Amino acid sequence: MAGAGPRDGLRRIAIASQAIGFVLIITLETVMGDGARPWQGVTLALMLATAAWLALVRRYRRNRKQRRKREDDD
Repeated sequence: MAGAGPRDGLRRIAIASQAIGFVLIITLETVMGDGARPWQGVTLALMLATAAWLALVRRYRRNRKQRRKREDDD
C-alpha cells in the first residue's frame, strides 16, 4: 500500500478531526439554530488550526527523514 507508515496516522487524525468538526457544526445548527453561529466559527477555527498543525508535523517528519537519508548517503 502506497504511503504506509507514520504519515497514515497523521492522515487518519486529519480526516477524523475534519469529520468531527463538520458533524459538530451541523449538530450545533440543528440544536441551537442561529445562536450556533459563534460556536460554529470557533469549531471552524479549531479545524483549521488542527489542519495547520498536522501539516507542520508532516513537513517536519519529511524534512527529518530527508536529512537522515542525506547523512546516511555521506
